[in-house]
Amino acid sequence: MMLCIVGLALLAGSCKIYSFSSAKLSDDLKTITIQNFVMNTAGGPANLTLTFTEKLKEYYQRNSNLKLKPVDGDLYLEGSIVGYELTPVGATASDKAAQNRLTIRVEVRFVNTKNEDESFEKEFSFYQDFSQEQTLTQVESALVPKILDQLVLNIFNDTAAQW
Repeated sequence: MMLCIVGLALLAGSCKIYSFSSAKLSDDLKTITIQNFVMNTAGGPANLTLTFTEKLKEYYQRNSNLKLKPVDGDLYLEGSIVGYELTPVGATASDKAAQNRLTIRVEVRFVNTKNEDESFEKEFSFYQDFSQEQTLTQVESALVPKILDQLVLNIFNDTAAQW
């Protein structure tokens, strides 16, 4: 009986170590400030920066214990969208592109006020390919959210999950 109680205590205690939400933050980190990202490139939907900023805020709120703070957060994120590029990929026998690639690049400045060694400036990018028989206008509304979701996940992993 005592062995069962010890086993359950160890199991319950281990739940604090492993988290499927990915956030493994120091106990002294309570708040995050996420500034509105700006557009430093041509192209893309008019609301791209707003959509991206809101996705970041929502993801941090859902997957960490951090509270959003307009200024002076323990963690600070800001940046800009620096690339919205359409490029042909995978040539066919007739030298036409078999697919097109939409790539979004984001420059991020991250500051951890409690541990400056974890602060960084870094570019993140992600892309989605689509058939050359489709136009960007036809697929943009489906591809952009997928790209932004992956960018948010990558930024979160580099700032809060620290894999």
